[in-house]
Amino acid sequence: MVKLTLTGNHCVAYAVKLSRVKVVSAYPITPQTTIVEKLSEMVDSGDADIKMIRVESEHSALSAVYGAATAGVRAFTATSSHGLLYMHEMVWWTAQARVPLVMAVVTRTIGPPWNIWTDHHDIMGQRDTGWLIVMAETNQEVLDETIKLFRITEDPRVFLPGMVGLDAFILSHTVEPVEVPEQEVVDSFLPERRQPYTIRFGDPLIMGNIPSDLLLNAKMRWDVHEALGRSTQVIDEVDREWGKLTGRYYGGLVECYRCEDADFLFIGAGAWVGDMRLAIDKLRDMGYRFGVLKVRYIRPFPGARILEIARGKKGVVVLDRSISAGSAGPIFLDLAAYFQGKNVTIPIKNVVAGLAGFDVNYEDFVKIGERFVNEVSEVGWVENHLEFYPLR
Repeated sequence: MVKLTLTGNHCVAYAVKLSRVKVVSAYPITPQTTIVEKLSEMVDSGDADIKMIRVESEHSALSAVYGAATAGVRAFTATSSHGLLYMHEMVWWTAQARVPLVMAVVTRTIGPPWNIWTDHHDIMGQRDTGWLIVMAETNQEVLDETIKLFRITEDPRVFLPGMVGLDAFILSHTVEPVEVPEQEVVDSFLPERRQPYTIRFGDPLIMGNIPSDLLLNAKMRWDVHEALGRSTQVIDEVDREWGKLTGRYYGGLVECYRCEDADFLFIGAGAWVGDMRLAIDKLRDMGYRFGVLKVRYIRPFPGARILEIARGKKGVVVLDRSISAGSAGPIFLDLAAYFQGKNVTIPIKNVVAGLAGFDVNYEDFVKIGERFVNEVSEVGWVENHLEFYPLR
């Protein structure tokens, strides 16, 4: 194990190299570009045996790695924001074709107005496509989850692509100390690539043609849904195995901080969970027993795990860094729907914050938490389920 100081983007590049990826294609877009620049440096120096494919757009980049993956090699791409939107057709195609590959999404605001700072609209906009989606809180988690995602997506119980999300600049361009495993450790963890089918020259295979049986499309959609359900077990197994090798156990789908004796919970995903940890320590000093539940996997959505932890609490605040316009934040919507299906009546509030890179720090979370406790204590429920923060 070697300890290096790395940006989040360079953590992705190291993870791709250690995973022995054979084909990479991407198109430059801030703040993703330095991932592929670093990989290109590794190739030029002889440190990585990777074929870099130059393309004219993000749509072409995902098309290229999709083609490489169907031919049987481990493949990777990366993008942000408008680049991910440009890929959107191929995002669907890759998942529905059941082709395992990994993509890093450096989460960035979607315009207009033009903005390069972080929020989660780009990656949350892909949650219906059939990809596994994991959000990282730290650069160490970026590196580890990228390696683990290759293993998870290539498991025969899954055979789906996966995205790892990291917040623009907060992680992508910020340097942190990171433990980088030796190549031998990753080789022992990550076996030869597997996938449900392989396209080869001279061995005809039709994939994606117009079917004569219209039910085939419906069945394939349902098969993707069931594979995401099965992936929950795979995620837990892979997390435990990675922990045995490295000493870093993450808890799989979710992670809790001071949840056991908490009366109230913050629920969120991404880098700002670190600020939530500081906030609940402060709130506890003020007499409010909060815990924070980090949603690591957006897909598959860990509703059962969240309910397990939230049951018996006096209230839950879901922090979303994106909004489904005309409705609410996506994590809140998933959780509210799951709670409703289980007839759970815990007071739950959705706070949408941090859009377009607007700074939200631990002091803001303290204010949100204190106001929520007072609201629930006064009326016993949540009168306004959706709040935009900061209030003007």
